[in-house]
Amino acid sequence: MSGGFRFSAPSPTLPFRRSSRFNLPVMKRLPTLALVGLLAATAFAQETPPKELMDIEAYEPRSTLVVPAHPVTRAKHPFVDAHAHQWRAGEMTDAELDSLVAAMDALHMAVMVNLSGGTGARLKAAVARMKGRYPSRFVVFANLDFDGIGEPGWTERAVARLEEDVRNGAQGLKIFKNLGLSLRDSHGARVPTDDPRLDPIWAKCGELGIPVLIHTADPAPFWQKKDRFNERWLELRQRPRRYYAERADIPPWETLIAEQHNVFRKHPNTRFINAHLGWLGNDLARLGRLLDERPNVYTELGAVIAELGRQPRTARAWLIRYKDRVLMGKDAWNPEEYHVYFRLFETADEYFDYYRKRHAHWKMYGLDLPDDVLRRIYYQNALRVIPGLDASLFPE
Repeated sequence: MSGGFRFSAPSPTLPFRRSSRFNLPVMKRLPTLALVGLLAATAFAQETPPKELMDIEAYEPRSTLVVPAHPVTRAKHPFVDAHAHQWRAGEMTDAELDSLVAAMDALHMAVMVNLSGGTGARLKAAVARMKGRYPSRFVVFANLDFDGIGEPGWTERAVARLEEDVRNGAQGLKIFKNLGLSLRDSHGARVPTDDPRLDPIWAKCGELGIPVLIHTADPAPFWQKKDRFNERWLELRQRPRRYYAERADIPPWETLIAEQHNVFRKHPNTRFINAHLGWLGNDLARLGRLLDERPNVYTELGAVIAELGRQPRTARAWLIRYKDRVLMGKDAWNPEEYHVYFRLFETADEYFDYYRKRHAHWKMYGLDLPDDVLRRIYYQNALRVIPGLDASLFPE
């Protein structure tokens, strides 16, 4: 132990002074293995920099799994996208509309339902632009203007405006999630989805024969504790405004869902399309019970197919059973993302990616749906639910 070797102790609790020569009598009293371990650990700590922790957002493992893959870029049958948004519809140029239709053709999309038509002059402009150039390829839904709700005569004015919108070409009504979640009336009170002031509007939709596509609430985990057990944790990190659990002005998730289902029950003569699988894609048995109870209710698949892709056996059986109640829908416009829908529905592929990590950090499995189920989801159900579709665009 001579020769000038010096040792810097990592802790003052060790039995020798920092930066001193080894104290041989003390060192001799240390067990041999302990001494070897101490020297090794100290040398490693001095020579090896600490490793960086990888954030889950950066972690993108490439699977080594070798299985058949059958990417699908064009749907087997022409389809109706019952949940689309073209916010600038009334301002689109001819070139923009031509480009949009060309992208639809490449996907085999026969009809796009634009749910963002607005009301009044904006709705009229959207219909004139989209259907004026492509009469059969677009459907436009109206939206409600809730300004002034709670003031005398608001309900009557809203009903009259809806009738005008339908005369101007609206083929349905789209309700956004602010109803129930954040909408306040003229007195500052929250407007629940089943507010009696809205009953004449739902009833009028039934009289006019137009469906109501209604988005209520958000995924239930947005109300749950934001910890390592929350499967939507990444989305809540990236979109913190979607976390509702700590907001006193937002009611519980079950309250919002109960209000929506109450509307369905109160208006059996109105057809409702429950958006995003009613946020029950993770509990298909419960969604099935709702559809069994309410024959006037349908659902659609916008932005929720990751729920189906992680439970392929259950989801396949469910879609076969409820094949007459489900409409194709995508939500945000991105042509390449439709390919994941087609692959999910039309193949038996295993372990492939969803297109948005914050929605699903898991992998997907194809459902290999029977052809009669595909036809119903892609277009036949839409032909029954949405008035005015051009049946000549489809094979039957």
